[in-house]
Amino acid sequence: MEVNPNLTEKGIRDYRLVMKAVNNGDQKAYAELMKHYRDSLYFMLLKMTNNPNDADDLTIEAFGKAFKNLRQYTPDYAFSTWLFKIASNNCIDFIRRKKKHTFSMNEGYSDEDDELANKLPSQSPDPEEKVIKKQKIKLMRDVVEKLKPHYRKLIELRYFKEYSYEEIAKELDLPLGTVKAQLFRAREFLYNILKNAQEKL
Repeated sequence: MEVNPNLTEKGIRDYRLVMKAVNNGDQKAYAELMKHYRDSLYFMLLKMTNNPNDADDLTIEAFGKAFKNLRQYTPDYAFSTWLFKIASNNCIDFIRRKKKHTFSMNEGYSDEDDELANKLPSQSPDPEEKVIKKQKIKLMRDVVEKLKPHYRKLIELRYFKEYSYEEIAKELDLPLGTVKAQLFRAREFLYNILKNAQEKL
């Protein structure tokens, strides 16, 4: 496939990295793409969520989804445009789900709410969401298996069992600050493993 002449110099650089990643399974190419956009992606997601922990999680998810579907990328647009679109769509879905969850957890319930409840969209995931969640869990599990046992436990509680930070602190009998710091470190390990993974994502 020829390089789109309308791409900027940065766009051409990214496209060549994508081709190396897709055609050769070049892990350095994955790492380069992540290095170029990790911070800017994180800050965009932080602006959208106003929550550093959510922004962190969503940054990992965005790269995971993008790398998993890298063969679908075409140079009609810059890689960064494609990546940020994946990230923003995923974030919008996340915010929507979070709002539904917050509503269901925080709102009082009475007989008068029956009519409203019937009008609310179903909170069970649709088939597409289920598939995406399965893919995400598979991707994460493959990577998490390479972590040290302590970090693996933290990641499993946070992402697979969906514990809150407070619940993890209670489960592992650790101070809340320690849990947050160690999860941050565990996420750093995840990034490094993603960069150096032997198999293609």
